[in-house]
Amino acid sequence: MNGTTEVSTGAAVACLGTAAWLLGGGRGGAGRARLLWAGGASAGSGPPRWPRTVGAWGRVSGRLRAEWWSLAVGAVLAVLGASVLPVAVGAAGVPLLRRVRWAAGERRAREGRGDAVIALCGALAGEVRAGRQPGAALPPAARDSGGLGAMQPAVLAAARFGGDVPDALVAAARQPGAEGLRGLAACWRVAVDQGAGLAAGLDRLEAALRAERDQRADLRAQLAGARATAVMLAGLPVVGLALGAALGADPLHILLHTSSGLVCLAAGGALEGLGLWWALRIMRGAEEVTA
Repeated sequence: MNGTTEVSTGAAVACLGTAAWLLGGGRGGAGRARLLWAGGASAGSGPPRWPRTVGAWGRVSGRLRAEWWSLAVGAVLAVLGASVLPVAVGAAGVPLLRRVRWAAGERRAREGRGDAVIALCGALAGEVRAGRQPGAALPPAARDSGGLGAMQPAVLAAARFGGDVPDALVAAARQPGAEGLRGLAACWRVAVDQGAGLAAGLDRLEAALRAERDQRADLRAQLAGARATAVMLAGLPVVGLALGAALGADPLHILLHTSSGLVCLAAGGALEGLGLWWALRIMRGAEEVTA
């Protein structure tokens, strides 16, 4: 019985470790493996089909979204615990992890668009200093920086045909991460209406946007430790289950096949989710205060 328990524990730890490796950087490893076997001459050891197997696994893991590993881990735990409950929990985690991935992608896109706006201010200031008029300086600066995003054709058309460029910039500022274009619209309006220097205003705007970005990055770096601690504490129950299985207590059977275990599992899962939500909410609130 103890031997079977140890084998099950080892298999569970190995599967969870593999999933964690794939979530944390497995794609990069698969890419390196594909590069290693690309030439076909570096296969110094292993069976003849090993390079093809490595390449196929790299392609599959590259296409498989991270959220589907939740279902895979649930299936492994279902086999080890002889219950369908882990599969149901893993399936329920798929949309949640997909939402987390989408939110992370949107945040990266928003930050990239903010960097492009900063680059647009610098490029436009350089073009104006070179002697170009604002209407003629905007198209090359926008093309080089990409700071106008999807609204670039509308803004450039307004600049080319004598339209209201500040209003077009305000409309472009509604894109997530492009809020700095409102400052560019204000600088443009002041320069055109009152004859003020556009380059000087753009320099100040660029400096302000850079300072704001650096402040957000510094705060995110300070919160990284707290976020990592919260995630580590959330994973302690898994360590407890592994230790219990190593001692021969068979915690999966108790949790999944007894009424008291199911109650403890439901209460622990609810408290775990509530704790993670509360910790992440505090961190998100701190980030929003500085935004």
